[in-house]
Amino acid sequence: MNCRLWSLAVAFCLVAVGAAQAQTLRWASAGDAQTMDPFSQNETLTNMMNGQVYERLVMRDKSLNIVPQLALSWQQTSPTRWRFKLRPGVKFHDGTPFTADDVVFSVERARQPSSQIAGYATALGEVKKIDATTVDFIQKDPNPIFLHHLDLIYIMSKAWCEAHKVTKPQSFKDKEETFAAMNANGTGPYQLVNRQPGIKTTYKRNPAWWGKYEGNVQEIVFNQISNDATRLAALISGEIDFVLDPAPRDVPRLRTTAGIKVLEGMENRIVFIGMDQARDSLLYGKSPDGKNPFKDVRVRRAMYQAIDIEAIKTKLMNGMSAPTGALVSSPQATLGDADLEKRLPYDLAKAKALMAEAGYGGGFEVTLDCPNNRYINDEQICVALGGMWSKIGIKVTVNAMPKVMYFPKTEKLDTSLYIFGWGGAITDAETTFTPIYRNRGSNGVGEYNRGNFRNDKLDAMIAASSKEGNAAKRADMIKAIFREHNAQVHHIPLHRQFIPWAMRSNVSAVHRADNWLEVAWVTVK
Repeated sequence: MNCRLWSLAVAFCLVAVGAAQAQTLRWASAGDAQTMDPFSQNETLTNMMNGQVYERLVMRDKSLNIVPQLALSWQQTSPTRWRFKLRPGVKFHDGTPFTADDVVFSVERARQPSSQIAGYATALGEVKKIDATTVDFIQKDPNPIFLHHLDLIYIMSKAWCEAHKVTKPQSFKDKEETFAAMNANGTGPYQLVNRQPGIKTTYKRNPAWWGKYEGNVQEIVFNQISNDATRLAALISGEIDFVLDPAPRDVPRLRTTAGIKVLEGMENRIVFIGMDQARDSLLYGKSPDGKNPFKDVRVRRAMYQAIDIEAIKTKLMNGMSAPTGALVSSPQATLGDADLEKRLPYDLAKAKALMAEAGYGGGFEVTLDCPNNRYINDEQICVALGGMWSKIGIKVTVNAMPKVMYFPKTEKLDTSLYIFGWGGAITDAETTFTPIYRNRGSNGVGEYNRGNFRNDKLDAMIAASSKEGNAAKRADMIKAIFREHNAQVHHIPLHRQFIPWAMRSNVSAVHRADNWLEVAWVTVK
């Protein structure tokens, strides 16, 4: 071979190698997916990673609008009945065909007690197979956000689940291990190749996917990198291509770092404090009278008014948060009522007076449970709150832990005081109200009311609003629900967090307000 031909061959090989490398997306986050069972844990990173494999009847587009996915079309045939035509010719990753039987099975599986999305599945009503490519959903009462609930239900293969004895969702809180927790079989753009919890998870492109790729990613390699500095260094060095959650303090530096770009915006996610309001005494703590101070609304209000939220925003979040008084993921959910977004004022004197009035002028002791790899600066926020509450006599011990330990703990109500976050693509208040504001009940109602408070008036208001078909009447009901919840201070809202994504400059991704990375839309040049 002459020199010129040899040089061309080498150049071609280098280009080919570069192209192959460019089609692998290497990304990282502080946390990891909790499980590969798509119904076992309702947590954003878990849902997003499973969402590369599993699909739903409907999906969100780049602007969070609902569009067809496994359903080709749908029609609301009456106020309480919907008919869906399913996409023909779709196959699961193991080659079995997708049919109406899988839809019926998946909705019924999602309703089971070990499912964390049981409330949403129940709200869909009865699902009935009409033929192999047609299903009906029949509700007892109108569901004003039916399509939003449907968007939360992944479709699993009935045959695969039966073959591997996973017809029920994994009970995560009971540390159950199942085949579906480590393996997956969906219809989506990527297939799960290898799962190493807490270390690495890999996927490959599904060659038989029915959809159209807008990006060029052939392989996904996800690494959990818990340490902020290590995650940042891996991005800057080129070891990884994308970081879902850079620390806010690092974002200014990343904006000016060669070869790096940052996409950012406010996330549809509220971060808040919850308190045990059911037990007669503190499970983790000590009060002078032996009682549970959180059962007194004056104590809850005092804690709220002792929080310097602007200090948290400026000093801890680097300005990357939006303080609010409305415990709901998106400002759109408050329907333009600015009063609902107003916080109780930061007022230490008032907070101390409320504590004294409630009989706790000398304070009390309590443990604050907190994840250290779920929300932006979660552990640091808990420490800051502990310092603020110490000024009104509350001695706080921060109990920080990885989310894989934290979520089962709170799910079992094994807590006196905790921090939590709630968000996603839905901007309607209903998907906050029913799981968080309502009394704990069956079928997912009140599932995330981890403080286990009981407010029968509030519960009845929400039950009525969830089936109100008149939009204007429902809007008034929603506002009244916010006012009742806020008056009782059943939770203490903090802020909606901003979500900066950091990536190599050769990566193109679509930044959505639900903090969802759709890899089929990603290009690595």
